[in-house]
Amino acid sequence: QVQLVESGGGLVQAGGSLTLSCEASGLTFGLYVTAWFRQAPGKEREIVAGLSWSSPTTYYGDSVKGRFTISRDNAKRTVYLQMNSLKPEDTGIYYCAVSEPWSTYIGVDSAGYADWGQGTKVTVSS
Repeated sequence: QVQLVESGGGLVQAGGSLTLSCEASGLTFGLYVTAWFRQAPGKEREIVAGLSWSSPTTYYGDSVKGRFTISRDNAKRTVYLQMNSLKPEDTGIYYCAVSEPWSTYIGVDSAGYADWGQGTKVTVSS
């Protein structure tokens, strides 16, 4: 059973930084796509960043390009999201997601991911 546990959320002032972590367990052998999604109050869930293990290649939502960086540490079985220059509109619940094995395409739709973490809350004050 795949388990994803996010951590690192909190309250930060605009312009500040946070690093989110997603520790994975239970993944079978294969290549995956991992992604971070967020859901702001009153809005739909949207992709923030994705990482395909096959190349590797990355994807970033337009609103976070140049500010956020997705990365992974194979030894620690952890995916990270480094968030810089945070804005109030970045506020939301951030979720880690993982695709089915042997996926290569970084899908922007949350329906394309098989497993999800419980989420970690990020609040950016002005």
